[in-house]
Amino acid sequence: MTTLKEALLQNKFALTAEIFPPKGTDLTKAIEKARQLKGIVDAINVTDNQRAVMRMNPVVLCHKLVHEGLDAVYQMSCRDRNSMGLSSDILAASALGIKNILAVTGDYPVRDGRVLAKPVFELDSVQLVALIKKLESGSDLNGSKLESSPAFCVGAVVNPNSEQLDLQIMKLRKKIDAGAEFIQTQVVFDVDQYKKFRDKLGNVKAKILLGIFPLKSHNAAVFMNEKVPGVKVGEKVLGRMEREKAPRLADASTSSAQAARSEHAAAGEGIRIAVETIKELKPYCDGVHFMTMNDADIVKTIVEQLKS
Repeated sequence: MTTLKEALLQNKFALTAEIFPPKGTDLTKAIEKARQLKGIVDAINVTDNQRAVMRMNPVVLCHKLVHEGLDAVYQMSCRDRNSMGLSSDILAASALGIKNILAVTGDYPVRDGRVLAKPVFELDSVQLVALIKKLESGSDLNGSKLESSPAFCVGAVVNPNSEQLDLQIMKLRKKIDAGAEFIQTQVVFDVDQYKKFRDKLGNVKAKILLGIFPLKSHNAAVFMNEKVPGVKVGEKVLGRMEREKAPRLADASTSSAQAARSEHAAAGEGIRIAVETIKELKPYCDGVHFMTMNDADIVKTIVEQLKS
């Protein structure tokens, strides 16, 4: 399997997937999930306190994946560190053999109206991309020379579902101008909206990876549509998932076996929606980024169906 950088340079339809670091100290399950994706995807993103939920620093798991022969993408958020902390972590990642960084601003650490931690946000994602490129050039943010320089394939994110699409595209162009080489999008369900985004964006030198989240149930679809910022599932997809909705076990006429079959059918429909979305939008993107909540089997199933 090629690395992400090689896949991008070769104009290959690149595949990435994400896994979460543990909420604890045991890396065993996370590494096993990553091993299941070896030879299937070009690189594995390790998230950085995704949705402002505290987990282990992703640099540790990225380092372990490199030693497993996997290409790791170190997701780096501006939310939790100032420019000095970010700079230190960038240098550490390079020393540990990590070759890719995904620069994100990060979600605000609020849950149910309660602030979970004091955010930093000294830099935003555009400035973080610029910081990485400055370190690569051999100096820190203040202009002091480094003894040796890192080298990364730098990525960033965009939300093609945004109602303020022009602002999203303007910021995306700034990220690309700052040095972003690949872009991973927010989850996409609405193919027409994504095509509108690509038409407005036009040709850019960065590679665009389509964000895919395979739905497992109607409840998951509703949650994504109502609770996850920046995601729009849409009535068409909601309707398809509702038709496969699992009956409640509280219903006396529903057996556990019937409920299990219905859940399996719903997950199958979610996979079909994902495959259809990728096939329709393949001419409009340079690859796919799978967001599957640590479920490696779904990634394998979708990739197999795409090949067939």
